[in-house]
Amino acid sequence: MKANMFYAGVIAVFLSLAACSGTVHQIKPTDVQKNKPAAQTSPAVKTVSSLSHKGLYTVANPDSTLVLVNKYFKLPDNYVPKQLVSVNVPFITGEKSELTEMRPVAAKALEIMFAAAKKDGVQLAGVSAYRSYKSQTTLFNTYVREDGEKKALTYSARPGTSEHETGLAVDVSGINGQYAATPAFATTAEAAWLAAHAAEYGFIIRYPKGKESVTGYEYEAWHLRYVGPAAAKEITEKGLALEEYLGKVSVTH
Repeated sequence: MKANMFYAGVIAVFLSLAACSGTVHQIKPTDVQKNKPAAQTSPAVKTVSSLSHKGLYTVANPDSTLVLVNKYFKLPDNYVPKQLVSVNVPFITGEKSELTEMRPVAAKALEIMFAAAKKDGVQLAGVSAYRSYKSQTTLFNTYVREDGEKKALTYSARPGTSEHETGLAVDVSGINGQYAATPAFATTAEAAWLAAHAAEYGFIIRYPKGKESVTGYEYEAWHLRYVGPAAAKEITEKGLALEEYLGKVSVTH
């Protein structure tokens, strides 16, 4: 998600996505390096089904909680998670939409995690969870208009390559929305609690600090990805990015 001065505009985009209609702008194929998948057996390697344009792979098992979606691996065309449910936690938009939905396993884990944080005196809120291909297209095009394509690609994904489209990712803030989706969020008590406890509930900080050359994205203390408790524990304890845990190639660009 976009950070810094455009945050207010992002919320406006979010609130309008559910009602958005008309022609969706076409995004040109991701220009990625022609690296081949690592020659090893791992959950990520098993996801590769086909090679499309310029070394961009389509994952074979998009419903896996360990699906790898990044600048090398995209979701199948027209992919929609088999089931999405409304997450029973507060969202800063204050309205229910696709942006407040997740896959059931991730939604339940998020609800339990938010309740645990509240017991510790930390009140969290969701910012954006699931996004359809159409919603991601609208958002990405907004960022391109604001910052240009090259800069936009450091913090936002082309449609089809966004984790939000899996139903397993969610952006989180404090209950008042202060510093939501901005670098300053990393300095908050909410971010500190998430860094210390998110793995207990199956979530990882998907784009960790110091792993920008591996993930291809800026550090985002607010972007959580559900991978399940066992994987989350190992990833967090070893200080890995999901790409490293799954034994995949770097997305350095």
